[in-house]
Amino acid sequence: MVLNKYIAFGTTAPNKIAWLVLLLVLCQFNSFGQTRKYLVLLRDKVNSPYSVSKPEQFLSQRSILRRQKQNISILERDLPVNPTYITQLQQAGAKIWFPSRWMNAVLVEATDATIAAIQQLPFVTGLEFNRSLANARVGATEVQQTVSYTSDSFSKFGTVDTPLNYGTSQSQVAQLGADKMHEQGYHGEGMLIGVLDAGFLNANNVAFLKPVFDEKRVLATYDFVKKETSVYEDDSHGLSCLSTIAATVDNQLYGTAYKASFILLRTEDANSEKQIEEANWLFGAEYADSAGVDVISSSLGYTQFDDPTTSYTYQNMDGKTALCSRAAQIATQTGMVVVVAAGNEGSNAWHYISAPSDAVSVLAVAAVTQAGTRASFSSFGPSADGRVKPDLAARGQGTVIGLPNGQIATGNGTSYATPLLAGLATGFWQAHPRLTAAQVTEALRRSGSQFGAPDDQLGYGIPNFERASILADSFGQLLVYPNPFSDVQSLGVQWGEIEANVPLDATLFNTAGRVIWQNRYTSPGLAAFVLPNLNLSAGVYIMTLVAGDKKKTLKLVKQ
Repeated sequence: MVLNKYIAFGTTAPNKIAWLVLLLVLCQFNSFGQTRKYLVLLRDKVNSPYSVSKPEQFLSQRSILRRQKQNISILERDLPVNPTYITQLQQAGAKIWFPSRWMNAVLVEATDATIAAIQQLPFVTGLEFNRSLANARVGATEVQQTVSYTSDSFSKFGTVDTPLNYGTSQSQVAQLGADKMHEQGYHGEGMLIGVLDAGFLNANNVAFLKPVFDEKRVLATYDFVKKETSVYEDDSHGLSCLSTIAATVDNQLYGTAYKASFILLRTEDANSEKQIEEANWLFGAEYADSAGVDVISSSLGYTQFDDPTTSYTYQNMDGKTALCSRAAQIATQTGMVVVVAAGNEGSNAWHYISAPSDAVSVLAVAAVTQAGTRASFSSFGPSADGRVKPDLAARGQGTVIGLPNGQIATGNGTSYATPLLAGLATGFWQAHPRLTAAQVTEALRRSGSQFGAPDDQLGYGIPNFERASILADSFGQLLVYPNPFSDVQSLGVQWGEIEANVPLDATLFNTAGRVIWQNRYTSPGLAAFVLPNLNLSAGVYIMTLVAGDKKKTLKLVKQ
């Protein structure tokens, strides 16, 4: 959904990636009777024409380089769905909407008879949630107060030497230390942000985004609701969220990463609340991954649906149940920083965070006031399995935003806190390019105003660019986190003393000295890796790291 309707009150052609030809193809469909949408789960990727050794078949060069820089391997999970299976689903009478690489699944539209026949196919294992995803949603009204109007003329961007005239947006930018980030020359240049939302009404026409479009920094758009490329005629929620990152209006509103490039993806249907929107979120995240996005910003959340029998419970907010939460976790594992809204249910019966903010490795963002106190509507943590959630907080009450009529206004919601923080993450990563996505996430958490005493209201608190930068410098030494680790929270290793392209040999032993796992990593960036899931038993393990003449021995604990 978009919490309380949204988690707020208040183009150019896509990359020519081979798998997107399948993802975006329009298929003919002839059938009788009522049709519904189903996410059909497939058995395998056997006999696929794609190979992990040839990722250029289905990933952009930017996406491949993002993985290589972070020592992230191309997995079978990254391979597109077998085209033969898609053809057979189509021949069975289903309309093909989108395939999912990560879930090895295909979204189809079919009659009851057709879906029954499809479930008998030997390569089909079942249906996501064992039912149709075409259920439905409860909305609320966006609340915004106009505070000023934009003009047709624009002042030039600020420089490193001359601070920007943030005007009414000063407090929300300075609260994160993003003004200091801008003064140091980091505004998001060269970084790519994927925004997943409900639409970007009139974004290509409003004055406050004019530099973005004049400089052709919207690299691609796609609407997964309507299966078309345009995203500028639907809901305005995504536009307002985008404005907190990308707007440039002197003395009124500067976004936190206003010189970044963007991919704008519509995954949410503002007129209903259906689980199909979670599937759309999955497809949008996969699109972002393939296009080489660095940071995902998404102010969407899912708890309850129009069909109450399909709604989640708080116990489902465990990072493993909701489809969009599973998708968000995989997105982080491909090397993207994923920033999502915690939700606006703090004063409602639901009370808690929403999916996908319950995913382990995402940054779930709470809302605070100008004074830094929790906004009354901001959702509470922890996750159902007891992890710290939300992760961080940013200005979400009285946030300065842009509207589709060109006005500058204020709005309330974790929706607006989220892109503010996503812009901070973008500029911070730009300033520290050797970090991995996991390290960017960790540094921002550790920079939180209450990192030493996190709670279920603001998590680790309000992050800060300068504090995070100090932490990033300390990452130049050996960093192992978390320790103890678990199947849910994978172990990350970073050795900042190792020069680029120097092989790093990692070996894991049990306490009897038997080798459990070993691998060699060579990175053009920071020497870092994530220990794969080895289905280890709980206990103590020893890891050795060898790079040139340097050697480290670590004691690790698996929970």
